[in-house]
Amino acid sequence: MNSSLILGAIVVVPILLLLLLRINAALVFLSLCLGDVLVQFVAPDADSLFGLFSSQNFNLHSTGSNTIRLVLIAVPAILTSLFMIRTVKGHFKLAINVLPAIGVGLLSALLVVPLLSKGLQQDIITSSFWNQALKSQDIIVGSSAMVCMFVLWLQRPKTGGKHSNS
Repeated sequence: MNSSLILGAIVVVPILLLLLLRINAALVFLSLCLGDVLVQFVAPDADSLFGLFSSQNFNLHSTGSNTIRLVLIAVPAILTSLFMIRTVKGHFKLAINVLPAIGVGLLSALLVVPLLSKGLQQDIITSSFWNQALKSQDIIVGSSAMVCMFVLWLQRPKTGGKHSNS
């Protein structure tokens, strides 16, 4: 399969799922960020734990370690997506949800591609789109985070109006 198609799928599939299922993309973006934090702080201990139970022939540092990291990145985002299906209501909120959804797709690529198998990873890394994404990763992550925070701030409950003492 063409590496550009795979990279495109990694970016576009989450965007389409978030929009079609009306999932709050800002929360999914933050869940991906949580997954990355889990990879940083939990994955090394998980590698050690699974290393105790694995056979000598299993190369944990290449295949198993990356699989653990992919799971740690994906599970929070998948669970958030499942719990947040059809939570974006109204055309205006759906239109605003497009920007965080794009952030989710791009962040997914930035987090997942380095954990793919070496051959597939090498094919993707040599593409021009990947080089542009790497050069722009600070802008992608920073602007997506700010957009997600803005979208979440817009969703805060309305206060004021009539107060009841009951």
